[in-house]
Amino acid sequence: MVVPARWPQDAVVRAARLRVEPVRAADAEEMAAVLSDPALYAVIGGAPPTAAELAARYRRWERPSSDDGREGRLNWVVRRTSDDKAVGTVQATVTAGAQGLVAEVAWVVGVPFQGHGYATEATEAVVGWLVEHGAVDVHAHIAPEHLSSEAVARRIGMRATGEFRDDGEQRWRHRRSTGGRGPA
Repeated sequence: MVVPARWPQDAVVRAARLRVEPVRAADAEEMAAVLSDPALYAVIGGAPPTAAELAARYRRWERPSSDDGREGRLNWVVRRTSDDKAVGTVQATVTAGAQGLVAEVAWVVGVPFQGHGYATEATEAVVGWLVEHGAVDVHAHIAPEHLSSEAVARRIGMRATGEFRDDGEQRWRHRRSTGGRGPA
């Protein structure tokens, strides 16, 4: 695998108001509160996870790659630098593509913290970090009804591709600038 195995342990991404740091099982209790509002799952489905469920999930997420080594997995907790309060998560799954590293990103911000630009700021910082570290293609899959996630994607320079998965989510893509052309 081309993905550096130590990314999850080493990668702290900083933004103006936020610190995006590797998730740890110890974050589970705080994140259970952040992710506890059922309204958060209205579009994406599911239900609020318990602290125990998150602890088990985060222990798995602490591993830097898939069992077969084909995917690098980067999972971060988004924290406000002003008070160290967790507000959400950003994830990236990185694979080796024909032209270089490909990263699929996802973000979630707890309901009490929405509307402050945290998702945009954190995801933009992570996408920039991924590109800086070799990703030539960064994309996200967003449900058509998820207008706030579409807005985040637009703000960070992603464009809808018109490609849909079986579950109805559309691929949004941000490509690293080449030759001054900007995102493709």
